[in-house]
Order: sequence, then C-alpha cells, then structure tokens
Amino acid sequence: MDAVDLQIIRELQADGRLSNQDLADRVRLSPSPCLRRVRRLEEAGLIRGYTAVVDQVAFGLPITVFVRIRLERHTKEAVALFEQHVAVIEHIQDCYLMAGSSDYLLRVVIEDLEAYEALVRHRIHAIPGIASIESSFAFGSVKQSRTYPRPTPGAAARPL
Repeated sequence: MDAVDLQIIRELQADGRLSNQDLADRVRLSPSPCLRRVRRLEEAGLIRGYTAVVDQVAFGLPITVFVRIRLERHTKEAVALFEQHVAVIEHIQDCYLMAGSSDYLLRVVIEDLEAYEALVRHRIHAIPGIASIESSFAFGSVKQSRTYPRPTPGAAARPL
C-alpha cells in the first residue's frame, strides 16, 4: 500500500459516492489506473464495502449508551456464547473486547430509556455468564470521524 492507495482510501472514506472520474482527479491519476487500484484495495479487503451515513437522531435512535460487560468466567465456551448473543442484537452497534476491569465495551443506540431498560432486562440479562453490566449514557457527540488517520511511516500495514 503506497501513498496513492492511502489517498484513495481517505477520499472514499470522506465520500463513498465519488465517481471514478472524480476520485481519479482528486488523487491525480487517470481513471483506468485509479479503478484498478480501487478494485485491488477491495479484493485485498482493505475496502470492505460502501454505506450511507445516517443521522442517528433523525432516524429515531437518539440515545447512545456505552455498556461495560464483565463475564463470570473466561472459558472459550463462555466467551463464544456471549459473542454469539451480542452479534444478533441489532441495537448493539459495536462490541469491543477490552483489557482492564471490563471484558467488553458495547455501543448501543436506542429509542429511549424505556426501550433501553427492556433491552437490558430481556436481551442482555438473558445472556448466560454475565457478572456485571455498567451503563454510561452519552449526553452528546463531540466528534465522530469516519476517516482514519494516516498510519505512521514504518508502521505495520497489511500488504496488498
């Protein structure tokens, strides 16, 4: 992955609807080599897809909750069971495996406090092996970037 590939990725992160011609102009390539690079980035799995960025509040999910989960046991089976349950709960947008006092950090988007209570009581509490659940409600969002920073030169990057 060279500087042009990085520039292509950053341009597409900022606007995934760019035409190949506009993208080529922005990265100073002719359209054919630009398209070949994009296809190579897609085939290598660096570009995994394209999506619309939707306004969370306008969509009807104004509440963001960060949920810290601690498991009772850390057996292979307990971890797999927890992760399988989390994967099918739509309101859980992100699930991170953590180091420190919590085992997982979830980002949940939800309609209101009553809906969050129902989610916790009926879906999250139903997952076997949870020792504790701690919720923090976001008052607002200061920054939500969808464009990754440039990697530090010499940092390990996946070869194409």
